[in-house]
Amino acid sequence: MIAFVVACVLATLVVSARLKPIYESTATIDVDLKAPVGVVGQESTAPGVTENPDVFLATQLRLIQSDAVLRPVAEQYHLLKGSGPGKRVNLEEAQKSAAAVVSLDGLRATRPSNTYLLLISYRSPDPQVAANVANAVANSYLSHSYDIRIRSSDSLSTFMEKQMDELKANMERSGLALAQFEKDLEVVNPDEKTNILSARLLQLNTEYTAAQAERIREEAAWNGVQSGSVEAAEVSSQGESLTKLADTLNQARQNLAEVQSVYGVHHPEYRKAATEVAEVQKEFQEMQHNISSRIGMAYRESQTREQMLEKAVMETKDEWDRINTRSFEYQQLKQEASADKALYDELIKKIHEAAINAGFQDNNIRIADVARPSATSVFPNTKLNLLMAFLFSSLLAGGAAILLDSLDTTLRDPEEASRFLGTDVIGTLPLDKNVSALPKLVRVELGDIGMTGANSNGKDGGDSRKGGYRSISGFEEAVRTIRNTIILSDFEQRLRSIMLTSAEPREGKTTLAAYLAIANADRGKKTLLVDGDLRRPSLHARFGVPLSDGLSNVLTGTRAWQDVLLSVEGRPNLTLLLSGPSSHRAADLIGPRLAELLDEFAKDYDLVILDAPPLPGFAECLQMANAADGVLIISRAGETKRKSVATVVSTLQRLRVNIIGVVLNQVTLNTSEYGYSYYGPQHYSRYKKSGESA
Repeated sequence: MIAFVVACVLATLVVSARLKPIYESTATIDVDLKAPVGVVGQESTAPGVTENPDVFLATQLRLIQSDAVLRPVAEQYHLLKGSGPGKRVNLEEAQKSAAAVVSLDGLRATRPSNTYLLLISYRSPDPQVAANVANAVANSYLSHSYDIRIRSSDSLSTFMEKQMDELKANMERSGLALAQFEKDLEVVNPDEKTNILSARLLQLNTEYTAAQAERIREEAAWNGVQSGSVEAAEVSSQGESLTKLADTLNQARQNLAEVQSVYGVHHPEYRKAATEVAEVQKEFQEMQHNISSRIGMAYRESQTREQMLEKAVMETKDEWDRINTRSFEYQQLKQEASADKALYDELIKKIHEAAINAGFQDNNIRIADVARPSATSVFPNTKLNLLMAFLFSSLLAGGAAILLDSLDTTLRDPEEASRFLGTDVIGTLPLDKNVSALPKLVRVELGDIGMTGANSNGKDGGDSRKGGYRSISGFEEAVRTIRNTIILSDFEQRLRSIMLTSAEPREGKTTLAAYLAIANADRGKKTLLVDGDLRRPSLHARFGVPLSDGLSNVLTGTRAWQDVLLSVEGRPNLTLLLSGPSSHRAADLIGPRLAELLDEFAKDYDLVILDAPPLPGFAECLQMANAADGVLIISRAGETKRKSVATVVSTLQRLRVNIIGVVLNQVTLNTSEYGYSYYGPQHYSRYKKSGESA
């Protein structure tokens, strides 16, 4: 990252030094929005700009860069494409260049915020040319703005003069029409006559509406009486007497019924009561007929009154419409005549004002500061370029590093593995291409000091002769560190069996199992190394022995485990139990049989190391982990995916297995900050040349 940043900064420095310097000059224009643009009329009191000032200033910025402003300057200073001293172009290209819209690449028109100033800047390799062009553009802009205003005023005056004759004719015509209408109209004041008719029409409408309501009420009563309904007659205005007579009739009928029930129909009292009922009934019918006649008469009277009022309303409305129509025509002619005269007078006034204001040379746009040649260049800005190159190159390099790191999903160093997996990383193993071949005893004469392996006495399985010693590689030293970590962390000495597994094949667990068994045997502890991979056994190849009977035979019951053990030459404390022939039946028997075997092994051995297959995809591996006292997970740094190892850890945690920790294999300086330079090949070569022991 540092090399990339330095290279970018140096390249920027070289390029900036080779660039041609550019100078910039700026002319300042002041826009006075309150300055009047005329001396008479509204233009003498109104400000120069009445609309939004921001819109006006933005319009002026675009106007500065227009072809009408830039073309005279470009022709004066030979800034057109293909023009200038020493340049030759054909006639066709010259014509195309002259017809095209002029734009200057070095020109820049800006407005400082919260000001009414316009800055016209121009850049050129020559500081004097930059100043001259900026001033020329400012002057061209002022001249163009004044010309636009003069042309607009002249055009307006010409147009208004052409309209004078037409307006004069219209004024005379409207005046004659108004006079003729006043002569033809007999009404002295059409407006007053219209008001009187309006009040009368309103009153008639009110009475007509009341007559309509009365007629509807009488018509309803008449319809009820015509149907023969007594109730309709009773609810009428004459129905009170009929109601009383109806009550008398009902009482007489009730009396008749009582007499009949007592005396019978031939009794004089009955005939008297019947006669009374007949008289009352006759009187009731006569009164009902009279009421019906009166209701009909009232209904016909309401109809007649309604028709008369309707006729009066229509006549009054016709008269009001006639007068109102004539009055509207009168007002229209009067307003038209007044408007034509006012417009004609206003036009004459405007023509005189325009003629006076056209000669007014003042303007609300003026040059506040002319451009001057600059002593320092504005391009290239070496400091800014270097700063930008440093910032962008640093961001690019850092982003690339972060991107590469985020794309790398493998385990790389112990801290990362411990943080992601949530378990301890008890050790790391360096990358060593020679670890596939197990170390053998090599006798080196060292005088009176005799050591083999890690100890010089015969108890640790080394050579009992004096002077025996072999070199210890960085890988072996890392294995011893892992051994000591496991041993020192087992305070209660419960780890009698350890299973080694991994998340993927070829992680180096078999090699670590062999070296870990050798390291434990070298400390004088009886160690049993068991090849638990019944599918792809490889432990026999590490020790250079043929594959013979082993664990599969023990599981199937064909051999006793004491009969299939192999001893290692030169290491009496180390014993091998190979996998034996591959057998699916043996793999199925691991679950119920392996725990018993480990208990038996623990009686004769201090530590049993079980080399198991990778955990994912093999059912027997879960049974082995459940039977062993602890599980050690092997992962290859920079190769194994973190999710794969996390899956193994999660699976073992669900089984409540004792996870001793994780070991990172093949760690290099490129994959982790933890190196193994002290016991590396260079250190060993240095001791070998000097004749010293490593």
